[in-house]
Amino acid sequence: MAGYLTTHVLDTARGCPAAGLKIALFRLEGAARLPLSVAVTNADGRTDTPILPSGRLAAGVYELVFHAGDYLRGAGLAADEPLFLDEVPIRFGISDGQAHYHVPLLLSPYGYSTYRGS
Repeated sequence: MAGYLTTHVLDTARGCPAAGLKIALFRLEGAARLPLSVAVTNADGRTDTPILPSGRLAAGVYELVFHAGDYLRGAGLAADEPLFLDEVPIRFGISDGQAHYHVPLLLSPYGYSTYRGS
């Protein structure tokens, strides 16, 4: 089976999935930042399909950009402008293009956390 990439977002301020949050995926090659896909989280805070489906994942450096500011404003969690967190980039490496990588985001208006999930 070919590798693939999934993600999801949890709103730790409200204790629920972050629905309706836009996520963009890029592959980095030298100085180039190549767009691969854009998705929006569903009611479970996940994308409906892998953000990078089976067969398209290869070893290399990637970046997920979570459009947290738009979500926080829509959820009524935004503070003064400019927001402390607006776009949240997570840059990570893929060493095995045949594996499943899961990169979740735990989000609040003033902090976030990520890890390699399963």
